[in-house]
Amino acid sequence: MKRPVLILVLTSLLASAGCTTVPPTNVHQPMTARPSARFDMPSGNGSIYQAASSRPLFEDRRARYVGDTITVKITESTTASTKSNNKLDKSNTASASITGLSKLPGKGLVGLDLGAESANAFSGKGEAANNNIFTGNMTVTVIDVMPNGNLLVSGEKQVAIGHEQEFVRISGVINPSFVDAFNTVESSKIADARFEYKSAGQISDGQVMGWLARFFLSVMPF
Repeated sequence: MKRPVLILVLTSLLASAGCTTVPPTNVHQPMTARPSARFDMPSGNGSIYQAASSRPLFEDRRARYVGDTITVKITESTTASTKSNNKLDKSNTASASITGLSKLPGKGLVGLDLGAESANAFSGKGEAANNNIFTGNMTVTVIDVMPNGNLLVSGEKQVAIGHEQEFVRISGVINPSFVDAFNTVESSKIADARFEYKSAGQISDGQVMGWLARFFLSVMPF
C-alpha cells in the first residue's frame, strides 16, 4: 500500500473513531411528524379567526391530530425472578451365575459368577432475578391517527453531557380516553410501548467487547 493511501486510511479511521455513533433503535418510525393543514384555506389573511389553526370553542387542548404533542409520564418498574432446582438419582444392579453344565461344552464356566452395578446422579440449580426502574417525563409527537381514533406516538430526547450522549426514546399506541385534561398520559396506559435509554460515547464504547474478542468467543469450543 502506498504511503498517501495509508495516510488517508488512517485519517479516516481516526475521524470515525472520534465521532459519536447513534445507537440503533426499535421504536416506531419516524420519531416526529409535521402537522398537515386540516383546511384548504390560506392563512395569514389579517383576520383574528384563522381556519387552518382554529379549534372549536369548547374543545380542549388534548392531542388528536398528526403533529400534536403529548406528555408521557414514565413510571416503569418491573421486577422478575425465577428459581429452579432439579435432582435425579438412578441405580442399577445386575448379577448372574453359572452353577452347572450337563452334556454341554464349556464346563470350564461352571462356578462363574457375573455381577454389574451402575449408578447415575444429576443435580442442577438455577436462579435469576431482574429489577428495572425507569421514571421521568417526556413529550412525544403524534405520527399517525388510526381509524378507531387511537394515536401512534413516537419521540426522542438527546442529552449531551461532556463527551457522552444520552438517548431517551418512546413510542406506542395511546387511547385518547386515557389522556387527562393536562394532555398527559401514564406510560402504563400505552399499548405496544417501546422505551429505550441508551448512551453513546467513550464510556459506552468501553463497555462493549471488541470484534476480534467476539469472534474468538463465538468459534472457540471451550
